[in-house]
Amino acid sequence: MRKNEDPEDELSVTPPKTWATGVPGVAHALQYSLGQTSVRRTALTLLNVNQANGIDCPGCAWPEHGPGKRARNEYCENGAKHINDEATSRRVTADFFREHSVSELDQKSDYWLNQQGRLTEPMVKRPGSDHYEPVAWDEALGLLAAELRGLDSPDEALFYTSGRVSNEAAFLLQLFARAYGTNNLPDCSNMCHESSGSALQETLGIGKGSVSLEDIHDADLVFVVGQNPGTNHPRMLSALEETKRNGGQVVAVNPLPEAGLMRFKHPQKVRGVIGRGTEIADQFLQIRPGGDLALFQALNRLLLEAEDEAPGQVLDHGFIDAHSTGFEEYASHARQVCWDDVLTATGLSRDEIERVHSRVLGSRKVIVCWAMGLTQHKHGVPTIREIVNFLMLRGNIGKPGAGVCPVRGHSNVQGDRTMGIWERMPQSFLDALEREFGFTPPAEHGLDSVNAIRAMLEGRARLFVGVAGNFVRASPDSQATEEALRRCRLTAHISTKLNRSHTVCGETALILPTLGRSDRDFQAGGEQFVTVEDSMSEVHISRGRLAPASPRLLSEVSIISRLARAALGDKTPIPWEEFEADYDTIRDRISRVVPGFEDFNARVTVPGGFKLPNPVNEFKFNTPSGKAVFTRNEFTMLQAPKGHLLLQTLRSHDQWNTIPYAMNDRYRGIHNARRIVLVNPEDLEELNIADRTEVDLVGVWHDGVERRAKGFRVVAYPTARGSAASYYPETNVLVPLDSVADISNTPTSKGIVCRLEAAGLPV
Repeated sequence: MRKNEDPEDELSVTPPKTWATGVPGVAHALQYSLGQTSVRRTALTLLNVNQANGIDCPGCAWPEHGPGKRARNEYCENGAKHINDEATSRRVTADFFREHSVSELDQKSDYWLNQQGRLTEPMVKRPGSDHYEPVAWDEALGLLAAELRGLDSPDEALFYTSGRVSNEAAFLLQLFARAYGTNNLPDCSNMCHESSGSALQETLGIGKGSVSLEDIHDADLVFVVGQNPGTNHPRMLSALEETKRNGGQVVAVNPLPEAGLMRFKHPQKVRGVIGRGTEIADQFLQIRPGGDLALFQALNRLLLEAEDEAPGQVLDHGFIDAHSTGFEEYASHARQVCWDDVLTATGLSRDEIERVHSRVLGSRKVIVCWAMGLTQHKHGVPTIREIVNFLMLRGNIGKPGAGVCPVRGHSNVQGDRTMGIWERMPQSFLDALEREFGFTPPAEHGLDSVNAIRAMLEGRARLFVGVAGNFVRASPDSQATEEALRRCRLTAHISTKLNRSHTVCGETALILPTLGRSDRDFQAGGEQFVTVEDSMSEVHISRGRLAPASPRLLSEVSIISRLARAALGDKTPIPWEEFEADYDTIRDRISRVVPGFEDFNARVTVPGGFKLPNPVNEFKFNTPSGKAVFTRNEFTMLQAPKGHLLLQTLRSHDQWNTIPYAMNDRYRGIHNARRIVLVNPEDLEELNIADRTEVDLVGVWHDGVERRAKGFRVVAYPTARGSAASYYPETNVLVPLDSVADISNTPTSKGIVCRLEAAGLPV
């Protein structure tokens, strides 16, 4: 079998791992990297990734140590795979597209498409054709510009981004979209951490986390809730190891036991190579999906009752009185939490919860970290608001070693939002754009990702531009998403590699290949660098080190600048050609538009970059009252009818976002297969389903239409009772377009009611 072909689907199962990383992690990283490219290119990427003035890893957004504290190998197993997946020596040329029709490519797996390599020249699929063909850059951008000019309204166009886009490209994209006349800027945040932003903006006045890497190290107690660091951001494990070595404790809250949160073997430490490593979680709460709101409501009731028993010794009344509002109303509401409801919703015992409560009482500095295990529930926003309540009760907001920590899963997703990639940017940002560039941006809010799909289905949006990412496979309700894009007059994707979004085409479709993070970027003004913002608000340089994959590639900045010139002409006095030639000129403009970026060019060239100010840590809250807000959140419990389970979608260990790098999930013991569903053995016995049975997953939704994902094999696994887990994007078909979180409109991929039916039954 050649490496770029699909592996045989021959499921084998081994016991789940009880520790993560160590020597095997290094070996797997090198094996994948050397399978993609040469020893020399692998060395160039790995010696430069996450180094000051080096390549920012295009994987997760976990921050690096500061200058002088940074390891020579500042990357994880998945980061090494990700950077060398981009740096691959394989190429997709015009001959490839002559050989393979769009229809044929649409039948290939996500793995196969990715393994073909880097895109090398612009391609177009013309109306009525089933093949992409080469096209010159001027013609490709001219086609797109002509379609934009021909729309009846600017709001018929959609401009989507993923978190791989740099600050400079993101700023130009939103500038172009708004100069064109629309706020339709959906992005990947809409589908992952929008619930975090909504909850934090309402309660603390800023949609970002408040902690630093040093805060994690110095915390007395860190909650890791609804996330799997060992797979999704492995460098977080080294930070948690530091927490433990400094005397702190960790509580893991998750429906599945995760190897990295059991024990971590640091591959750059002797104890991680020949020793046992470090036990990370002091306590593991195997919670039912969606039970996190009830858990924190119970903890908050216990804190209030402890204060009753020892007045003035439990709650931080100094913080509550000086810096918050709504406490009395909240406290009255919180005391009404019913223990029977809590135990049913969480699947935990009262003793387990009270043990956590004891840890909280013994801790002066507490951090709560979370990811999509919280945000992708219908009640995701109330859950995060309740976490803020929990932290505020003991003054764990605004002080060192404490705070909120939403862990972003993609390199610059936070920076994109800071740069204006949001369909609902505040008027103050739009006013700053107007002052700087001399045009009036549209004030009406645009479409997020879910509403963009609806607009395409209904004919209200007819043109889709995707900058990085894989919109088709990242979005919910796969059938609806694909139909939506196929109804467009034109779809265009600015991409480094082939993916499913290139096979789901509008009447006309464009592939616009771009430089990757690892590629050197030369423009008229000389060699350029870009910048990114990590999940802890540190802004730093990313500079490519490799020769570009093709001489016909353009940077994202170049593509956006040239498109803007072609589409807008002299409509606005924005100097697009100047921006393309010298990225310093973009950063100069950013410094005058985006708060915190003053003197951008000078500050970012300091090794390690700079940290954006966080008003929360100065006890300044941009809320109507000027104070942090206690909120009353109604108790909510996910329930599945008899014979059904609560399914959560997740990624395998050998996967990054929508793309699998192999057919394995090594830490969970799954090998050579992806269409599997993990179910508790007791639930299988109750459902009378044997281990390894082939089943269809049937999603149940209130619209009366059942959604079916066919051909999955059951694997007995220690999931929380009443729940199941399976990989996305294969299971995105089960997430209805209308099943979204309240307030944030995030798809509810962690709370799908489903049943298992024997495969092959008549539908």
